[in-house]
Amino acid sequence: MADRQEGHGGEQRRRTRQFEAFVAGAAGRLLHAATLLTAETRTRNPHAQALLTASLAHTYAQWDRMRGEDPYDRTRADLAARFARAAWRHHRGRGGVLAALTPQERLVVVLRLHEGVAEEQTAALLGLPEERVRAVCARSVSALRAGTGRIAS
Repeated sequence: MADRQEGHGGEQRRRTRQFEAFVAGAAGRLLHAATLLTAETRTRNPHAQALLTASLAHTYAQWDRMRGEDPYDRTRADLAARFARAAWRHHRGRGGVLAALTPQERLVVVLRLHEGVAEEQTAALLGLPEERVRAVCARSVSALRAGTGRIAS
């Protein structure tokens, strides 16, 4: 029985090391995406940090069941879903670059332009037709260009 417990402990340590390595490599980019979604600033982003922490906790809980699945994609999808569910409560931006956009527009812009998720995947993730994703993205970029002049062509 002691051998079995020791084996389980070793497996748990391996799992934890793998997850920690994933977080070390991906957390910065995921936090940036979360900060864009919540329309907070890079220096003050408590909602983005909470959103990312919850998504990473979910990824860790699912770690052993992800057989061959990319943990970054899984975490990003969970981050987007959590943001979408909470967006109705936190509709207004908090001063970030994308604060002028609605939550749906921020979600589409971050997934499509920041994360590079294909239009088809974005549509499937959000439960929208591809044409809607395309229209929201185009309208959002136009609004950002008109409002700030900071988005390059």
